[in-house]
Amino acid sequence: MKKPQWVIDKEKGKRASAAETVWLFGLHAVRDALVNPKREKLRLVVTRNALDKLADAVAEAGIEPEMSDPRKFAAPIDPQSVHQGAALEVKSLDWGSLPDVALGEGVGAPRLVLLDRVTDPHNVGAILRSAEVFGARAVIAPRHHSAPETGALAKTASGALERQPYLRVRNLADTILELQKMGYIVLGLAGEAEQSIETALEGRRDRPVALVLGAEGPGLRERTREVCDALVRIDFASDFGSLNVSNAAAVALYAARG
Repeated sequence: MKKPQWVIDKEKGKRASAAETVWLFGLHAVRDALVNPKREKLRLVVTRNALDKLADAVAEAGIEPEMSDPRKFAAPIDPQSVHQGAALEVKSLDWGSLPDVALGEGVGAPRLVLLDRVTDPHNVGAILRSAEVFGARAVIAPRHHSAPETGALAKTASGALERQPYLRVRNLADTILELQKMGYIVLGLAGEAEQSIETALEGRRDRPVALVLGAEGPGLRERTREVCDALVRIDFASDFGSLNVSNAAAVALYAARG
């Protein structure tokens, strides 16, 4: 019996994903990846100066470094990248399924951050740092129209990418509905919302909460708004306040803490 086209496409997508690799760069990002036992490490390119600084991590990883001239850095990354003489080719991390992270064990009531078409890797990297600091279980984004795992994202995350789950899902609205079935309160951030995060969670801070943030400018898509339990805002001291999405994520996580 012939396989349906959607099954063939899904299998192709899985094979392509398995074959993809990512080049991480910068001393901090490379060091954290080297000492992460869950990270599959393929190729390390370093200058002599960088190797001296990473010697302990390289030894722990058991990987043979490739030496490179700092003036002609051999790793296939953007020449404008601030690589600090270190680049590491890796496979993307597998954080498991949505239930694995949403229902997994942890301290306190779980918090998640969902991103609706946030494509800037620097913003996502900063959000991963905030998510780690405030104890979020995961940052979740759609596979398409979102920032993939890249060297720029990892460098901005300053090591958080190795520890903070970053899940890419097929459909964000479907994911929200799935989280609601798991008992999550899903709050979408919108500047025009009538209630604050604190008001929406009054008497319910012991519940699992997912915060949904949209891209700067367009904000949340209509379908995303429809499936959220409520739209909420961050209260500002004046009518002229605004935050970029990474700062908004940090403030929202603090406001929603359990």
